[in-house]
Amino acid sequence: MSVVVQTNACVGAGQCALVAPDVFDQDDDGIVLLLEPDPEGADLDAATRAVRLCPARAISLTSS
Repeated sequence: MSVVVQTNACVGAGQCALVAPDVFDQDDDGIVLLLEPDPEGADLDAATRAVRLCPARAISLTSS
């Protein structure tokens, strides 16, 4: 699975960076930064949780 982010949809809530800090970070404006586009194991589980928690639906997972 690969992570896709739509930075233009991000509202800077930061849930992604809180639940998956090895996969996501935030820039100085709070907009999502993708650190690991192809997470595995526990990082994939965390990224999946971040997808569900994102209030703007700015994060998605796609088949690799």
